[in-house]
Amino acid sequence: MYDGGFEVFGLLLIVLAAAVLWSTVKVVPQGFNYTVENFGRFTRTLTPGLHFLVPIIERVGHHVNVKEQVIDIPSQDVITRDNAMVRVDGVAFFQVLNAAKSAYEVDNLEHAIVNLTMTNIRTVMGSMDLDELLSNRDKINAQLLHVVDAATEAWGVKVTRIEIKDIAPPRDLIDSMARQMKAEREKRAQILESEGLRQAAILKAEGEKQAVVLEAEGRREAAFKDAEARERAAEAEAKATQLVSDAISAGNVQAINYFVANNYVKALESLAKAPNQKVIMMPLEASSVIGSIAGLAQITGEAFGPKSGPQAPAAPSGRGTSVPASRS
Repeated sequence: MYDGGFEVFGLLLIVLAAAVLWSTVKVVPQGFNYTVENFGRFTRTLTPGLHFLVPIIERVGHHVNVKEQVIDIPSQDVITRDNAMVRVDGVAFFQVLNAAKSAYEVDNLEHAIVNLTMTNIRTVMGSMDLDELLSNRDKINAQLLHVVDAATEAWGVKVTRIEIKDIAPPRDLIDSMARQMKAEREKRAQILESEGLRQAAILKAEGEKQAVVLEAEGRREAAFKDAEARERAAEAEAKATQLVSDAISAGNVQAINYFVANNYVKALESLAKAPNQKVIMMPLEASSVIGSIAGLAQITGEAFGPKSGPQAPAAPSGRGTSVPASRS
């Protein structure tokens, strides 16, 4: 009987010794660090791999995940600087760099990071206006990351990113923003339309101005041409008058008769071209006209042949003659 009891006791001792030896062998998986405590006091950190502990004296205190982790930041109401209330949530990414600090410097690390982030969200976003809040999300993320990372450094934690997921203003505020955006777009459309009309008016005025300038230049050029033509005609008239005057000075009486008859015929021609006349009654001094024609013949003869020539018979003077006028 005693022999059977000793065998059972020996077997129990062997099992206990095996259990104690097995508890001293620790295999740390990749991505984790274990803290080792000696009678409750931290002594060292076990990195991934196989490790042996001193039986009874040493034990594993905490299993610390050193991989990068993500935690959700619960939604909360935030009052902006211009007294607008918005609902905000986000996410935070962090990684444990010092397993001992994360295990012994703070209690419940994830809960501490969540509350720290929520507090700083209210601080950072409460210092901004609503418009700045909605348009500067990257700025908010950068400020939050700087503040939270500095606060968690004492815990052996590196906060890598903080992202604001959603910013939700109240419904009435969203409707007001929609009306404001619509009014702003209508304003810009009216401004663009006014600018287009203004540009069109400017271009039209520039075109009219250019047309007036070109027309004025054309009239000026035409006036120059007319003046030049009148100057040429005046020079020709003056030259003809000078020739007649020279002929008169030389004693040729027929020259002045030619001059008077020429002007007389021109006046008759203008009168005959009048559209409101069909028959013209005019007095005609036949002898004067014949004399003028004879003078013309004499002048022509002086220029191209002998001076003497047959004279036309004299016509009776002081009679009126009817000359039919051309029809208009």
